[in-house]
Amino acid sequence: MKGKKDKKMDLKPIFHQLESIFSGPLSIESHVRSELQCANTDIDFSYSPTPLPPSFINVMNRSDSHPICKLINDTPFDWVPPKTSNDPLYIEHSKSKIHIELLGPDGLIRSDKVRLGLYGMKPNSEYGLRTHPAEELYIMLAGDSDWKRGNEPYIIHQPGERSYHPSMMPHASRTRKEAFFSVYAWYGDISTENYNYQGLPSSN
Repeated sequence: MKGKKDKKMDLKPIFHQLESIFSGPLSIESHVRSELQCANTDIDFSYSPTPLPPSFINVMNRSDSHPICKLINDTPFDWVPPKTSNDPLYIEHSKSKIHIELLGPDGLIRSDKVRLGLYGMKPNSEYGLRTHPAEELYIMLAGDSDWKRGNEPYIIHQPGERSYHPSMMPHASRTRKEAFFSVYAWYGDISTENYNYQGLPSSN
């Protein structure tokens, strides 16, 4: 793309910090740590970065954000909307999102066991109900977000908190006046073939 310049990327410091972030008791976290530990980060990445929008930088610079946010902000990632589905409604609702897959079938580093990525939503955005075979864990790194699990109401989540979604559990998320930023992981059947996007909940 015109105006972009290739930059070098070192994932080793980020992977090291992510190991400590996925330190909870859930079994999915132990699988993520294992993949992070064995990932070959001795690769000379050259990347054409797309910078983070200001709304994300603002929340990532707050005092309550996780320290890894500074490291992520200084890394030349190509921030683009996720491409989990070709569904037109999903694509439309993804315009307000940023994403990079670090580990996985489509990741910067290949993994067939987990999908691990960084993900955020701009202010006043919604990501509707979806299901997928993989179990999933989101860990909030900056900003606030509301999460809905199954038939439960939305619950606000702040930096350091987790939203865990067992296989095929419907879940949705939304932001209010500020953006939010997170790291997520899939484990199990990490194919996107049976990912299903249902759109916004009929009742919030």
